[in-house]
Amino acid sequence: MSAADDRLQDTARQVALALPGVSHGYPFTPELDVYKVAGKVFLIVTDDPDDQIITVKCEPEHARALERGHASITPGRYLDKRHWISLGPGPGITERLITDAVEDSYDLVAERLPRRDRPGAR
Repeated sequence: MSAADDRLQDTARQVALALPGVSHGYPFTPELDVYKVAGKVFLIVTDDPDDQIITVKCEPEHARALERGHASITPGRYLDKRHWISLGPGPGITERLITDAVEDSYDLVAERLPRRDRPGAR
């Protein structure tokens, strides 16, 4: 099942908001919906109707493999191109792929937080 243009962004938002300790807002521009865990960015959803993408953190090797396998996955639009990827609508961009990308990005960011700042820490 392919994720339609607006569903890509809706899926990413729903997945992100279901994760513990997530906040979001528009700190850079009204077209960039930024999702954070403990103040650290893990997802950017572009609200521009002409440029419907999401940007997530990704292990470099995995990022390159995804880019090779999907024409609509490119190096991260707004951040370090080695550690971030942008996903746009296209063949093979499924809800499962989006869900996995958002959850993996969250995990990468959360695992680098000091223990006291990780969601669920006491």
